[in-house]
Amino acid sequence: MPEMPEVQAHAERLTAAFAGDVLQRFTPLQFTALKTATPPPDAAYGHPLVEVGRRGKYLLVTFEPVTFVVHLMQGGRLLVDTKHSAKPRGGQARFTFAPRPDDPKPPALLLTEQGTERRAGVWCVPTDDALTVPPLDKLGPEAATIGADELAERLAELPSTRIHGWLRDQRAVAGIGRRLANEVCHRAKLSPFAMSRKLGADGAAPLVAAIRDAVEEGLAEERERPDMSSSKDRPSRVHGRTGEACPVCGDTVRAVEYSSYTVNYCPTCQTAGKILADNTTSKFLR
Repeated sequence: MPEMPEVQAHAERLTAAFAGDVLQRFTPLQFTALKTATPPPDAAYGHPLVEVGRRGKYLLVTFEPVTFVVHLMQGGRLLVDTKHSAKPRGGQARFTFAPRPDDPKPPALLLTEQGTERRAGVWCVPTDDALTVPPLDKLGPEAATIGADELAERLAELPSTRIHGWLRDQRAVAGIGRRLANEVCHRAKLSPFAMSRKLGADGAAPLVAAIRDAVEEGLAEERERPDMSSSKDRPSRVHGRTGEACPVCGDTVRAVEYSSYTVNYCPTCQTAGKILADNTTSKFLR
């Protein structure tokens, strides 16, 4: 799933390509694509695109009266569409823009989703209230800007859980997913199963530093690309590197496998050399 660096860089590319274009039509191509329609999409017709922004892992396609909140989920992409095909492969919804002075048929924006889940979608929300209504109203502070004091407060106030899962909870911190959680824990020299509340104020500062380092690395690489990267192309020290050497200490990167994701870690850097049991029912290292 795209995380903060991928979504932020893609928002910047789309703003550069489409800002000022006037929305002519929004067309759901699948009935599951439009999650809410209050206000209705046509309230934005005839208005120029202000920008494509971001909140957490959501893209915000912003017009003066209406913001279209787009979540890509695992297999979704918001693509520049020059073909305008009636039945595009994986097509979920399309933003069609009015002719430009120099282009009678400018590119559209096409939301696609590969696979069978059909979880990617679009919410229509009032622009003035976009951040205070679903689906954005429950998001935590942004990963890229949260400070150590604020993180310490959230570690103390929110229910205690394993830090790898805590980091991925968008209500705790917005923008971090599976790859970044692996990378952050490695940079912070934390066991992925350390309990969040036990980190305390002393643990917040190195955790914030690790978050910013991982986010900035990913964003710098993503901004060099012409389009959003695939997961295998994103920078990693331990994520997706099971069996390889840790670039910091040379120990072997290990994995704890779950049905839908993998926790990667370095025993020397993160768990004092101990190997975490590779199943979901064992007594994990804290």
